Amino acid sequence: MSNWFKRNGIHFAIFGIFLAICFFYFTPAFQGKALNQGDVLRAQSTQKEIMDVKDKTGKAPLWTNGMFSGMPSYQVWAPYSSNITTYVVSTLKAVFPNPVDTVLLLLLGTYFLLSVLKLNPWLAAAGAIAFAFSSYNFILIDAGHANQVFAIAFFAPIIASIIMAFRGQYLLGSALTAFFLAMEIRSNHIQMTYYLMLALIIFVCIEMYHAFKNKQTKPFFKSIGYLSAATILAIAVNAGSLWTTYEYGNESIRGKSNLNAKTTEPSNGLSKEYAFQWSQGIGECFTFLVPNSYGGGSRSTIDADSKVVKVLTDKGVDPTQAAGFAQQMPSYWGAKPFTEGPSYFGAVVCFLFVFGLIAVKSRLKWWLLGASVLTILLSFGSNFPLLSDIFFNYFPLYNKFRALDSILAIAELCFPVLGFLAVHEAITTTDKAAILKKLMIAFGITGGITLIIWLLPELFLSFKTTAHQDFIATMAQAIGGDTPFANAIANALIQDRAHLASADALRSLIFIAIAFGLLWAVLKQKINASVVSIAFLLLVAVDLWSVDKRYLKDDSFVAKEDLAKPREREVDQFILRDTDPDFRVFDLSEGDPFSNANTSYFHKSIGGYHAAKLKRYQELIENQFTKSINQDALDMLNAKYIITADEKSGSAKMQANSTACGHAWFIKSIKYAANADQEMEAISSFDPKNEAIVDEQYKSMMSKPHALDPAATIKLTSYNPDHLIYETGSQTPQTAVFSEIYYDKGWKMLIDGEERPFFRVDYLLRAAEIPVGNHKIEFIFHPTSYYAGEGISLAGSVLLVLMLGGAFYMESKKKGQLINKEA
Repeated sequence: MSNWFKRNGIHFAIFGIFLAICFFYFTPAFQGKALNQGDVLRAQSTQKEIMDVKDKTGKAPLWTNGMFSGMPSYQVWAPYSSNITTYVVSTLKAVFPNPVDTVLLLLLGTYFLLSVLKLNPWLAAAGAIAFAFSSYNFILIDAGHANQVFAIAFFAPIIASIIMAFRGQYLLGSALTAFFLAMEIRSNHIQMTYYLMLALIIFVCIEMYHAFKNKQTKPFFKSIGYLSAATILAIAVNAGSLWTTYEYGNESIRGKSNLNAKTTEPSNGLSKEYAFQWSQGIGECFTFLVPNSYGGGSRSTIDADSKVVKVLTDKGVDPTQAAGFAQQMPSYWGAKPFTEGPSYFGAVVCFLFVFGLIAVKSRLKWWLLGASVLTILLSFGSNFPLLSDIFFNYFPLYNKFRALDSILAIAELCFPVLGFLAVHEAITTTDKAAILKKLMIAFGITGGITLIIWLLPELFLSFKTTAHQDFIATMAQAIGGDTPFANAIANALIQDRAHLASADALRSLIFIAIAFGLLWAVLKQKINASVVSIAFLLLVAVDLWSVDKRYLKDDSFVAKEDLAKPREREVDQFILRDTDPDFRVFDLSEGDPFSNANTSYFHKSIGGYHAAKLKRYQELIENQFTKSINQDALDMLNAKYIITADEKSGSAKMQANSTACGHAWFIKSIKYAANADQEMEAISSFDPKNEAIVDEQYKSMMSKPHALDPAATIKLTSYNPDHLIYETGSQTPQTAVFSEIYYDKGWKMLIDGEERPFFRVDYLLRAAEIPVGNHKIEFIFHPTSYYAGEGISLAGSVLLVLMLGGAFYMESKKKGQLINKEA
């Protein structure tokens, strides 16, 4: 055992360094503070009803009425207690504060990959810091995209495990692939997993080419067999989440449209405009090398000593007011609607990547280059439709995703991997003169670009948005129609943006020069490999740390009790006094109700915030709430209270909706519609309390028209989001409409304990035929996809543990035999 610790002491030392780096960067987290992450706070609002029920009953419901009038809660939060990776995640979060657990995974995963690629430990550690601390990861963390960064953290170990399998460690490589891929899928960010798969397809194609070229097809297909089994196992471990996501995805805005004539939605998947909204500007790739070449983030500000301030003060504006005005000027000038910050890979990393393209001989270079080029081109989205349209129109699932610039996470990993393979090449080469020439070329390219941006920034960059003239016109209008003054301010803003780029270009040039000097020194044998490796670790850490601190700062953390949460207003307090267990609120007081999560924190909301709402609900929003608000639609959704903003004071005010239909009701008449378009047209103006609009496909489930019993009753007697109980009484059969969202992938209706059919009415509500007499009606949400999926997850988890145990046992046995032979 002591020999084992001695052999692995360097790895423990590097883990200690990683932990120390995290401690110093995230000191507030270790002091008990928490990040004030916008997306996380929105998620807490959407999860509020789920967590309240879980705290009360000990069991989380699988359905929530907290937003969009109802949707499966496993698209918001679900336990997945049969999945072993759930417990791995819980352990990590219990041991390390957020976001230290994620950053450590980024560091350790990349360290593992570079160690598999035979880099020395210090160089592998430097490469790990280069990837983990690239600005995109930290910007995502600050914004609260926790699942996305968690998914990115498993890119490197998955790749490392696959390489192990292709290099002959079939069992151990595939076992680790199964584990890390299971963790990747568990992170529940299918988009990032999809992008990783695109990169791995390129890797496998290159491996296959070399296998056929070198007549080594047998080991290649053996590796494919092991890795295929590992992939199936990882999918099995996550069967519960994958099955439910796939099932729900078909019914969500990423599925097929129900409408033909009355929709702006595509027939399948997302609209191209929506999907390509966050497309990387082609010129914004300069931010990989020079972080402020595009002005930083949308919240970045202009300094008080800027050109804008000078123009204003020269015009007689008070200096304090001028400085305040300048800080409102947009420093970011790219084409995205907004951005939290640039994708800065690191000046040192970019220099090493270019050096790697010239110097590295390994065939991995072609994979790293191919994956980088593909993902960068795809990140351009609408700015490079030649390729993006092909993928959007023809590649399976590609049209389900938005924010295409997130695919840069692949290039973000490839750059440092190739870069530090180049450093390894420089350290180990015997032909130092040839490598030195290649080093000079790389320095000339990257140093030359930064030198030009430093001295002549406007040679490459315009520093104008595409709406620059509109900006000038708006500015002129704001200052009383003084167009020359507006032009002067705009020109000053351009100069300030150019100054930001120039200053950062000089900064990048200095880092590149230092990196060049280190490699020159090692090639001239003035310093040894260990010294240069440690020097690169420090250099990369300083480079990326200083840029990351522009976005994820100490003041991003607050005391946990001070974490922002929706403010409970007087109208909320009033509505919360209503003891009715199930009614909805339509809140128009805080902008778009269909992108606002705050209401869901206090009430069951007509609106809400979620990236994958039901397609039918989205179609209802577009057709009944966008141009004007359809009161009939509000009534059928049981919007008992409507919150608006006072026109004068802006404060929230509430009004009770006296025509809300309630939880359930019996109808007098039925109108049939031939298709979804006719349904949507019919509910544009109808009497939801007395009539129902039914698609003709459900006609066979309807009996003859019933005589309405004026004395008939139906009331909700027990409310749990995934188990609703009603009591009915009538002297004749009745047709009941329930103000609950129709979703046939798990809801069952029981009448006196016996399952009976129900159908869809009014485009998205439930209805059923209720027999004469007194009855107990239950709606129970029991999706097969979740419960059967959890059974498969349990079996897969057991197999994964056995596979990992067997692989490590065989590996230790093999090493023991090797040591005995050497002895």
